[in-house]
Amino acid sequence: MTETYIYWISTALLSLLYLSSAFLYVTKRDFVRKAQADLGYHAAHLVPFMTGVKIFGPAALLSRVSVPLSDLAYAGIFYHLLLSAMAHLGVRSTKGALPAAIGLALLAASFATQNAARETPSPYAPVAAERHITLIQRS
Repeated sequence: MTETYIYWISTALLSLLYLSSAFLYVTKRDFVRKAQADLGYHAAHLVPFMTGVKIFGPAALLSRVSVPLSDLAYAGIFYHLLLSAMAHLGVRSTKGALPAAIGLALLAASFATQNAARETPSPYAPVAAERHITLIQRS
């Protein structure tokens, strides 16, 4: 039961982080473009793309219409947060990397506990992997 709470709380907070960021991308485009330019990204087309990523990633996690799509969203969010943290650390902005670090911790908690809370298990989550190994060893 505790794992179920951890899953829903971490997933909700991660989704809130992403959706609030998407809201910022939509409402303060000039600020976001300047912030990205400060990180070394001068691609105006990046803002609409990242807005979509920040909306559809949490939607895939929360709706879980497809387990493979949900697993792909976990992978995409992982790489996005990792690259975001590295971009901020690359310009020596440790304060800017903090949301990405928090997001990575929430992502890890959500991914590790997803099978306890969801009916259809992910084959990549730790609990499913342990069951698979146990079944192979019994054979």
